[in-house]
Amino acid sequence: VEVAESGGGLVQPGESLRLSCVGSGFTLSSFVMFWYRRAPGKERELVGYSTTATGITEYGDAVKGRFIISRDHAKNTAYLQMNSLGSEDTAVYYCKPVSEHGPEFGEYWGTGTQVTVSS
Repeated sequence: VEVAESGGGLVQPGESLRLSCVGSGFTLSSFVMFWYRRAPGKERELVGYSTTATGITEYGDAVKGRFIISRDHAKNTAYLQMNSLGSEDTAVYYCKPVSEHGPEFGEYWGTGTQVTVSS
């Protein structure tokens, strides 16, 4: 099983970025997809999550209205579209698929991708 994030980089305030999370060795459609981030000197923060079974997608207050989680099951890939980025969004971003049957059936972390928002 592998989970790999990509798409991070350096952007200016107000710009957008799309992160990808590609899974292998498991079927993403059967997993809840969580996105987290950790900013320098801060605790890990839940960005949001999406489920296939219930169709629910939720976002943390800090990103609500700016970030969008989506999936392409044919590519076994999830995405995090980030818009109107600000310096407060600078962090390492991680995806974490968790089996919809419970973490004991699969729970995986990616290695993270760095997002830096700076002028």
